[in-house]
Amino acid sequence: MMPLAWALLGYLLGSIPFGLVIARALGLGDLRKIGSGNIGATNVLRTGNRPAALATLLLDSGKGAIAVLLARQFGGETAAILAGGAAFLGHCFPVWLGFRGGKGVATFLGTLIALHWPLGLAACATWALMAASLRISSLSALTAAALAPILAWTFGRSDLILVCLSMAALIFLRHRANIARLRAGTEPRIGRKG
Repeated sequence: MMPLAWALLGYLLGSIPFGLVIARALGLGDLRKIGSGNIGATNVLRTGNRPAALATLLLDSGKGAIAVLLARQFGGETAAILAGGAAFLGHCFPVWLGFRGGKGVATFLGTLIALHWPLGLAACATWALMAASLRISSLSALTAAALAPILAWTFGRSDLILVCLSMAALIFLRHRANIARLRAGTEPRIGRKG
């Protein structure tokens, strides 16, 4: 398949709104009307259902990883990078939800793990350390995103710097309201119900 076809497949995989599907299937309501209104794992956690939040986290990260691994297997490394970036875009701008999706953090991390596992694990560790110490999901995500391009360079993967920069920029853009709350000291902590 041509690289653009892999990008399309990545986008379509990324567009699957697992958080919304899981919340509806379990009778938790419409995530877009709960808490932050986001469709990701952090907002699913605000329903109080931890297994649902974990499932959302795994599936949202998994769709980015699967897109990368399929594209790499059949299309090579350039196709893998395109598919991973497109899966991330699909999560943020899903065609099924009028292009109004999530903030992309889980898909970002899953994509990085599949592109270069040391880089992905380092980004996950950054998120986890920040989350464990401060219990603020958005700050953890922003820190991991900001460090990802530097980590890519550190691990000798200069071919991933651009995609890391692009995803990080979009993560910051989609966290504008969170950044404002962080500055005001009103950002909610992990696990607080919506």
